[in-house]
Amino acid sequence: QVQLVESGGGLVQTGGSLRLSCAASGRTFGGLNMAWFRQAPGKEREFASAIGWTGRSTYYADSVKGRFTISRDNAKNTMDLQLNDLKPEDTAVYYCAAGAVNAGSSRGGDYLYWGQGTRVTVSS
Repeated sequence: QVQLVESGGGLVQTGGSLRLSCAASGRTFGGLNMAWFRQAPGKEREFASAIGWTGRSTYYADSVKGRFTISRDNAKNTMDLQLNDLKPEDTAVYYCAAGAVNAGSSRGGDYLYWGQGTRVTVSS
């Protein structure tokens, strides 16, 4: 089992930045492909970004490419998502996910473990 805990959400103005973190515990973190998903109010959950277990491969949804940066530190069992140039449409609960067989998978159903989410609100 893997426990995931997100942090770093908050309220920010359009154009601002936030850094989300996901802390993992429970088993070997370094072998897990991981991702961030998000769910906006009244919408389906959607893929935002993913990172392979080595950290060398990163993947982004078109909507966040160039503004968000995913990274991980396997020694610290953490994964981060740097959110820059935030827009009101980025408002959502952001979830950390882990355990997909294929790195970069954008399908939520491929991930075995999920955090409880951290809320990001971008005001216009």
